[in-house]
Amino acid sequence: MAWLACAPAAVSANVEPGRFLPRVKIALAAGQSLYHLPLTLADQLGYFKQAGVAVEWVVHESGAKAASSVLQGQADVLSGSFEHLFFLQQKVQGFQAFVQTGRTPQLSLGVSTRPGLVWRSVMDLRGLRVGVSSLDSATYWMTCHWLMNHGLLPEDVVFVPVGSAPQVVESLRSGAIDALCQPDPVMHWLEQKNEVRVVFEARSLAATRKLFGGMVPGACLMTTADFLQRQPERVQALSDAVVHALKWLQTAGLTDVLKAVPAGHWLGDRAIYLSAFEKLRESYAVDGILRSEEVMNAWRAHSRLPNGSALARVVPEKTYTNAFALKSRVRFSA
Repeated sequence: MAWLACAPAAVSANVEPGRFLPRVKIALAAGQSLYHLPLTLADQLGYFKQAGVAVEWVVHESGAKAASSVLQGQADVLSGSFEHLFFLQQKVQGFQAFVQTGRTPQLSLGVSTRPGLVWRSVMDLRGLRVGVSSLDSATYWMTCHWLMNHGLLPEDVVFVPVGSAPQVVESLRSGAIDALCQPDPVMHWLEQKNEVRVVFEARSLAATRKLFGGMVPGACLMTTADFLQRQPERVQALSDAVVHALKWLQTAGLTDVLKAVPAGHWLGDRAIYLSAFEKLRESYAVDGILRSEEVMNAWRAHSRLPNGSALARVVPEKTYTNAFALKSRVRFSA
């Protein structure tokens, strides 16, 4: 199980020798997960470099900490759940998503199969300790959505911040938590190893529509209005590289994906990694464009969560811009 000790590199730059490229720091959590596959591909296939930008990955334990690092000026761009914008907009006016990488939340929740934990129905979640990356993260928000959609409340469970893989597996095995919400491939790996029973998922388009009554944006790149205005060329380069990777992904075979993704991302089992990718394949964005009706669906759903009343001050239409992704779509016929 060598993968458990293999944490993502904190900073990685893609710079052509002898050539200066403008640098952008992207903050994210679970950097080796399939959640960020389009960014991994854009990096490994050289699309960032082709677009004229050097990327540094600034990896954090949770999306909330990644978002904070952007607010504090430690990173330029956040890669994470679109829902972060509903709170970022309350702190920094003009914080916007500019290219979409995922079109479902790409998360699932599993209950431990260890002896002593009884599972008969969703009501058995009451009182369980649920591991999430942090209390202001997509894993927490998604768990709240699932609970409330099935007649429970967030306070019916005990949320335990556990960060992101690989330490989450040890938290589950040690009994520190009873259930876990995380992205793949970790959740699929645990499911295949019979260590969790997946009870909720928002990987597929169908499951996402059922939960939210329609589609919602998934992972996006987002940044401050100041960065959008001061560095439009760098933002466009990021958008171009991502849309290029999304275009590549539409026709890529499993062998192509395996060749492009570093072995350290496979969790020590390439068959399980590819199986997890197959479950998620339809969930990746096609052209990077954010759609108003999906943004509204997300806003309405999030307003029902704890402290959701604060979203009344957020104008959904101002949480994103398609100015950059539209140009990228034309360039790559996405």
